[in-house]
Amino acid sequence: MGTYLNPGNDGFQTIRNGIYVDKTGLIDYINRTISTSSKLTCFSRPRRFGKSFAAKMLCAYYDRSCDSKTLFTGLEISKMDSFSQYLNKYDVIFLDITWFISTTTDIRHVVSDLQNNVIRELQAAFPDAADYTEPSLPRVLSDISDKTGKRFVIIIDEWDALFREAKHDDALQKEYIQLLRGLFKGGISTDRMIAAAYMTGILPIKKYGTESALTDFNEFSMTNPSKLARYVGFTQDEVQNLCQTFHMDFETMRIWYDGYAFSRVRHVYSPNSVIKALQNEEYQNYWTSSETYESLKSYISMNLDGLKDTVIAMLGGQPQKVETLYFQNDLTSLTNKNHVLTLLVHLGYLAYDQKTKAVSIPNLEVADSFRLAVQDSGWEKIGAALENSEDLLAATIRGDCRAVENALEEIHYAKSSILEYNNENSLACAITIAYYTAKRFYEIFRELPSGKGFADVVFLPHKDTDKPAILIELKYNKSADAAIQQIKDRRYTGKLSDYKGNLLLVRINYNKDSIGKKHECVMEWFQQC
Repeated sequence: MGTYLNPGNDGFQTIRNGIYVDKTGLIDYINRTISTSSKLTCFSRPRRFGKSFAAKMLCAYYDRSCDSKTLFTGLEISKMDSFSQYLNKYDVIFLDITWFISTTTDIRHVVSDLQNNVIRELQAAFPDAADYTEPSLPRVLSDISDKTGKRFVIIIDEWDALFREAKHDDALQKEYIQLLRGLFKGGISTDRMIAAAYMTGILPIKKYGTESALTDFNEFSMTNPSKLARYVGFTQDEVQNLCQTFHMDFETMRIWYDGYAFSRVRHVYSPNSVIKALQNEEYQNYWTSSETYESLKSYISMNLDGLKDTVIAMLGGQPQKVETLYFQNDLTSLTNKNHVLTLLVHLGYLAYDQKTKAVSIPNLEVADSFRLAVQDSGWEKIGAALENSEDLLAATIRGDCRAVENALEEIHYAKSSILEYNNENSLACAITIAYYTAKRFYEIFRELPSGKGFADVVFLPHKDTDKPAILIELKYNKSADAAIQQIKDRRYTGKLSDYKGNLLLVRINYNKDSIGKKHECVMEWFQQC
């Protein structure tokens, strides 16, 4: 058992000792690729989405230096036909690229240091099988396979770390890609020495133009996880089971950490955040503690192709179309808005809907990170609105119409085309931004128009809050006073149909032709029964 060659099963044992969700079905997928033309897998996900957990699980399963049968007994893989066939049958090479970077004295030497360290362990295990004066890891592995007939399983965690940590060092990146090509694009030599390979990272494999640097890999990512979608994060059933076991409220967990959706799995949760909430018995923003918002701030501040308006629209609850195809899978080739939005999908800041090809802010936790980033990005009026949104909610419940009017006046003049009120979405967007932090207490919905004018916005309180429901009706060039009775006379369907209790009716009219203040607000309480 070594550090890089056959690292054992201690890592997976530690994972099993904590809060554990069974993701061993991924092993069966890898088993079905062994010694086939599909044996190279790259599965990229954001930080804190279980990448290292999966790598340690695979090491424990394949590593021939240990006995892992008991560790996997009772898990999903143990019930599958392939379980015994490949359990602890291979020499495993495990490379944690982030660890190599953190322990080197000079990042420019990472690729050569990595090869030297692995070659030393190979020499100790196979002393007479290769020329160990050769500095090339692919050549040494090839010699060992030729001499012994052994084939290796190679597992690389954080494969893209060099592209993130040395993003401007083209020479180092090319040296690293050449190493990977030597391992995985060696034709007959690769077929002879590698039984399977699994790489995980945040970014998909680097592109040069439209071509992948490692074309033989089957790629699964946040824009297209395909058949591996249920291994991206926790599924809804898994989170429901955890909430039941740990006596936590599932609906609150859903509001905070759900929001990633794929064609095969419509509800995917951030695993680290769910586990932290269970451990701490508290729902809060664990994302910012693990993912600094500085990176988010730097990307949205670029404002490529009017990116600011796109971000404002998403803050206002409106998904935005994106073209993901031409993203180069790095942090430097960002030349247009689509590149930045696609990068934010891979970083986990945005959810991507494969059906609509649109991105959105996934959940309350990430929404809080956007709030912090925008407030610190020089977007004065939008930042101020987000910062003051909780106070505005309190003022609304107190019946302070002037506070509502003043808040919307400020947002309307935020120098964003999305807030110019050219259509019903613009005013609804302004409302959602003005009440941005209300997401902590409410689920916010857009209702279809039920008469002339703009759409309605419904605030339904979470069951653990004592705040009232709020219906905000938006009108354009109408009288606010004249409409309250119209609201009361309606029998609302949709999200309000099952609500019983105090309902605050808020009528907001935007008068385009008025001189001075253009927003007018009228409120009244109503008992929904």
